[in-house]
Amino acid sequence: MDSKKAFCAALLPAAVGFAIISPARAAPENEADAWSVTLGAGVADFPKYPGSRARRVEPLPVISIRHGRFFLGGVPGAGTPAGVGAYLYEGDHWKLGVAVGGDVIKPRKESDDRRHLRGLGDINGTVQGGMFASYTLAWFTIQGSAFYDLEDHRNHEGMQGSLEAVAKYSPCARLTLSAGPSVAFANRRYMQTFFGIDAIQSERSDYAEYFPKPGLELISFSLGADYRLTSHWRLGARVTAGRLQGDAAHSVIVESKNQNIYAMFVAYRY
Repeated sequence: MDSKKAFCAALLPAAVGFAIISPARAAPENEADAWSVTLGAGVADFPKYPGSRARRVEPLPVISIRHGRFFLGGVPGAGTPAGVGAYLYEGDHWKLGVAVGGDVIKPRKESDDRRHLRGLGDINGTVQGGMFASYTLAWFTIQGSAFYDLEDHRNHEGMQGSLEAVAKYSPCARLTLSAGPSVAFANRRYMQTFFGIDAIQSERSDYAEYFPKPGLELISFSLGADYRLTSHWRLGARVTAGRLQGDAAHSVIVESKNQNIYAMFVAYRY
C-alpha cells in the first residue's frame, strides 16, 4: 500500500465523524435535462433553541433531487435542509439562485425550558424565501444567502443572512475534506423574535423588556468530510462550532453563547 492510500485508510474513521453533505450544490453530470437523485437519512445533535445549553438529537432526512436548473432538498449556503428552488445562473465560477424553504422542526417551544422560557411563548415554524450565490475557484468557495419570512408571522417575521467560506481537499479519490468559517446576521425583527423580550412577554415573565439591535448574530467554523463507500453510497458527518455575538449573546434568554452542531448521514445516489 503506497503512502497516499495508507493516509486515506487512516482517515476513514475520521470521515465517519466529520463528513459534510451539500446535496443541492451538485449539478447533474450529464446533459441539462438529466436527473440527479440522492436520498438518505441522518441524525443531528444541536441546542434545543438558539442560546440554549440543553441539547436535542433529531433524525433528519437527506433529500437531493435535481432536474436541469431546478432542485428539491438542501438550499446552498442557507442551512435549510428542506427547500425547492432553481439556479438562475451557473457559470464556470459563479452560481446564483432562488429558493423557498421551511423549518423542519419548531425553532423554539416554551416547554423546551420552562424555567428560562416561562411566559415567552413558542416560536412557530415558517416558510422562508430568498436568494443564494456562490463563487468557486479551484478548491475554494465563498457563498452567501439572504432569506425572509414569507408567512409574515406576528412572532416570527424577519430576515436572516449568511456568508461562508469553504476550502476543500481530496487526499484520495473517495474522500473530500472541508473546512471554513461563516457568519450569520439578522434584521431587527428576527433578533427580537429569538432573543428579545417585548412588553407582553415581560408581563408574563420575570424579564425586563429587551430590544436587540440588528446585525451580527453568530460566528462559526465547520469541519467536514465526505466519503464515497461505493459509486452510489456516501457516509459522513459535520461538526460546526458556533458562538453567539452582539445583542444576541447578551440576551437574558441565552444560557450558553456556544452553539455547536454535530451531524452524521448516510445517503444513496441513484
